[in-house]
Amino acid sequence: MTARPGATSRQHCILVERPDDLEAWREQARALAAAGVAPEHVIWSLQSSGAADLFGGAAAPAACLSSLAAPLAVRANEAFLGLAQVVIRHRDAARFALLYRLLWRLQGDRRLMEKPADPDVHRAIAMGRQVRRDIHKMRAFARFRAVTEPDGGERYIAWFEPEHHVVRANARFFLDRFASQRWSILTPDLCLHWDGESLVEAPGADPRDAPREDATEDLWQRYYASIFNPARLKVGMMVKEMPRRYWKNLPEAQLIPQLIAGAQAREAAMVAQGADPFPAAPPGTLEEIAQGIAACRRCPIGCNGTRAVPGEGPAQARLLIVGEQPGDSEERAGRPFVGPAGQLLDRHLQQAGLDRASIRLTNAVKHFRFEPRGKRRIHQTPTAGQIDRCRWWLEAERRLVKPDMVLALGASAGRALLGRAPRLADERGTAMRLADGAGLWLTVDPSYLLRLDGAARDREEARFQDDLARLRIMLEEPAATP
Repeated sequence: MTARPGATSRQHCILVERPDDLEAWREQARALAAAGVAPEHVIWSLQSSGAADLFGGAAAPAACLSSLAAPLAVRANEAFLGLAQVVIRHRDAARFALLYRLLWRLQGDRRLMEKPADPDVHRAIAMGRQVRRDIHKMRAFARFRAVTEPDGGERYIAWFEPEHHVVRANARFFLDRFASQRWSILTPDLCLHWDGESLVEAPGADPRDAPREDATEDLWQRYYASIFNPARLKVGMMVKEMPRRYWKNLPEAQLIPQLIAGAQAREAAMVAQGADPFPAAPPGTLEEIAQGIAACRRCPIGCNGTRAVPGEGPAQARLLIVGEQPGDSEERAGRPFVGPAGQLLDRHLQQAGLDRASIRLTNAVKHFRFEPRGKRRIHQTPTAGQIDRCRWWLEAERRLVKPDMVLALGASAGRALLGRAPRLADERGTAMRLADGAGLWLTVDPSYLLRLDGAARDREEARFQDDLARLRIMLEEPAATP
């Protein structure tokens, strides 16, 4: 958009009454743009205003350039207006000029707001992000303290020091949350007072006007200390999310230095409390393992009412196959790999020349984790913690069976054997060795194949068959070494 001839002969000084009044700014900006006044010929400034009812009418705009004939059409898209509604609340005095410059340029480039690399657009987006963050911080860190009013009722008062003009932007949030209580929010620029019926604005206050403490703060501090998790302590992240500038007004902040100082000792105590719950002596027989897992309640899966499914097959097998967990059919039968996935595995084992009767079959997790849906029990993948907890039983079984090779079906079984999540796409089909010298071979779980159809299933079943065929070749070697 170019300036209208004669419109730029003088500077235009525009006063905005309230620092966050977008409508007043829009009225002034629309008049200037319609008159063809270029941004470089406009000086924006802010004038002070008195207190007003929050829901009262908007202040009348300053004198416009109505004397100029045939005003130009001025248009703004939703992207600009949405951003302007936030940027207008920024404390930077240059925000009015920046928004007008964007509005001016928008008349000649309707897609300007789609160009985040543009310096003006980039600056406005950054300012909007800062304002939104301040809005969030006010909601998170405004701490109310109770005082008794002359009529004997309670009023809750909070002192907050926002970086930007976000008090009015948060009025509806606090009104909706605390509609049944009387409260006040005091800030250096503006105060809000709610009496249960009307919300009224007042001039800024002094920190000394706010109460310093109340009877509930000791309870709140004890609660905060109890939920402080030293194992997840990241001081840098904590300061980023709870900047130190807010600490002086947060009753729990005075605890933070001592909580940080004692974090290491508390973490060690938590680790000791969660130490290995299993007995020192591992089971001496496969029957003891079966009895042990039947009684195991060391994770939530063991407490879900299902029965444990022990391993099956020779006590001294050259090949141990490890799946993820028993499924619905396996839990009902009390045997591993008897459901649809087990039947598919049997077929591929037979095609690969591997005799199931000579193989030991077991699972990484011994109970069936599921989600009830009506009368059906839908499989749920065990968590990493549950797999790691049940690993003690799998290691005991491996020590007794002493297989030459272990076939892990899927990522969960791989984790139980490796102690880490395997990169199945990269490590599948690569021979590895476990700590006790046994070979490890990774492939997919047969249940994965059941979820495919068409060409994808044919392709993946061929890959699975090839994995088993290569495994049989390794078993035929004298030492079955990877």
